[in-house]
Amino acid sequence: MFRRSRAICLALASALLLATAGGEAQARSRIKDIVEFEGVRDNMLVGYGLVVGLNGTGDSLRNAPFTRQSLEAMLERLGVNIRETNLNTKNVAAVMVTARLPPFTTAGAPIDATVSAMGDAKSLLGGTLLVTPLMGANGEAYAVAQGTVQTGSVSAGGASGSSVTKGVPTAGRIAGGAIVERELGFQLASMPQMRMALRNPDFTTARRVAEAINSVYPGAAFVENPTIITMRPPVGVNMVAMISRIENLPVDTDEPAKVVIDEVAGVIVMGDNVRISTVAIAQGNLTIRVQETPAVSQPNAFAQGQTTVTPQSTVDVEEEKGRQLVLLRNGASLSSLVAGLNTLGVTPRDMISILQAIKAAGALQADIEVM
Repeated sequence: MFRRSRAICLALASALLLATAGGEAQARSRIKDIVEFEGVRDNMLVGYGLVVGLNGTGDSLRNAPFTRQSLEAMLERLGVNIRETNLNTKNVAAVMVTARLPPFTTAGAPIDATVSAMGDAKSLLGGTLLVTPLMGANGEAYAVAQGTVQTGSVSAGGASGSSVTKGVPTAGRIAGGAIVERELGFQLASMPQMRMALRNPDFTTARRVAEAINSVYPGAAFVENPTIITMRPPVGVNMVAMISRIENLPVDTDEPAKVVIDEVAGVIVMGDNVRISTVAIAQGNLTIRVQETPAVSQPNAFAQGQTTVTPQSTVDVEEEKGRQLVLLRNGASLSSLVAGLNTLGVTPRDMISILQAIKAAGALQADIEVM
């Protein structure tokens, strides 16, 4: 019986150690989650086009001359001359079309496109975007968009002029509505070196990333600054193989002590590295209540006076009692700070004032960022 109990205890202890080790492993971050690889990014595309087939909710051609000019130019390319004619259609809208070109996308791959009205169109619901080239920052066309616009909005109106709109009917998406026509030509495998940028720059984290890479490829990585880590693949290893090997390496990240305060929403976020020097905190509220009670002054029956209303004021002052000084020792951690403020029973908005006062006293060893 004793051996069985001992075995059970050993099994529980082993499970606890494994759980603790697993929790520590999960707390570490992978390199791919904390860095951006140079050149591996999306590219923004933009284009100008026309949406047709609207149910009288398009642009007014008198108020949107660019829509009229675009419509005339499009029809002329199709062999229809409508210049010097009186156009009065409201089934066409000029739009801007945007898309994101993912890295390493091949020609012929579909990507999503976003359509937004430019003129005074009321809704793009049910309209069809005509062929629209999407260009990059260099002016070259990389994709072509066309398709039915889906806004996901609801709009209804009555004869009296009242209307209800849910969502934004003047902007929509075309899922897979853009086709990639040109590849970026980014040759990752043949790159002699790769620069990685930390999403949260930090000297310690950058050094740890370089050490993790050098543990697999000795001497391949070095730190340029708190943001950039440069690595060079060894002989016989291309860049793609090297990145696929090192991107899942675990790294213990570090961050500076910071307190972020959103005064509008009353939200406070404190990092684990926030420390407090020896300080005493007291907090109390003073409430002054003024109450006005009107009283009627009625003269005698045979008097010559008039009935008047005289105010009677009652002033009451209340001050919270029982709030004592809370002492936080030197080097107090985040948990000690939170426990001390909770002891005072302060609200989040009071905590904001207390933290700012502690910082002003020089006892808060952290930066305060007010949003």
